[in-house]
Amino acid sequence: MNRDLGRVFDRVADAYDAGRPSYPDEMYRAVSELTGIDLDGATAVDVGAGTGILTRALRARGSHVIAVEPGAEMLARLTSRLAGGSPAVAAVQGDGNALPLADGVADLVAYAQSWHWLDPVVSIAEARRVLRPRGAIVGCWNLHHAAQAEWLAAYESRLAEAVPAYWGPAMEQWSVPPIASAFEVIEERWIPWTRLVGIEDFLLDLRSHSYMAALSPEAADALVDRQRTELRKEFPEGVLSVPMRVYLAVGR
Repeated sequence: MNRDLGRVFDRVADAYDAGRPSYPDEMYRAVSELTGIDLDGATAVDVGAGTGILTRALRARGSHVIAVEPGAEMLARLTSRLAGGSPAVAAVQGDGNALPLADGVADLVAYAQSWHWLDPVVSIAEARRVLRPRGAIVGCWNLHHAAQAEWLAAYESRLAEAVPAYWGPAMEQWSVPPIASAFEVIEERWIPWTRLVGIEDFLLDLRSHSYMAALSPEAADALVDRQRTELRKEFPEGVLSVPMRVYLAVGR
């Protein structure tokens, strides 16, 4: 996750901060169960932290968090969200392939929506380097469960048709990132949940994705307008019930 990629997401930092969903409570319980690590008091490295969705959730559960993010604008949103600052959060600009951290400083190294941007070998070697004995590596992805709703499958299909760089459940060859293959000991879990969200916030989430950032502003606006029109036909009240699932992988 280099600085060039950071600049891609910097272009959509506001949409990312406003539109991306958080993770369900069940995911954090599963992390503790599968790793054997109590999040309260643990030191966690949030690699590719973005605007701090995972950082804030871990902090709320008592963790000391080191947030590593290559994008300057994304990192600025993260720090601004920590009202008054937090001594339990350190935010640094850096690359997940070369973590700016000493050896053996963390109980957890976590990748929330980020590991697939990194070198699959180098990044895991870096994670192992900064972990303490009996530490754990966690990868998690919040994903639309398009198979659970016809309207969501149609929404994803429109993306696949209109966006050359789209990669998601509408693609036959799509699969979850292969982080499990990087571990010697692995636990995997799928965690279903439902996101209730207004149409405009849902469309902000859409704008936050790298494949949208790759479009011209005019093309992105046109696609968002089309999606808005179709969603309002399905949900005239303006609120979506989005079937989601978290893919969680834990390596020890």
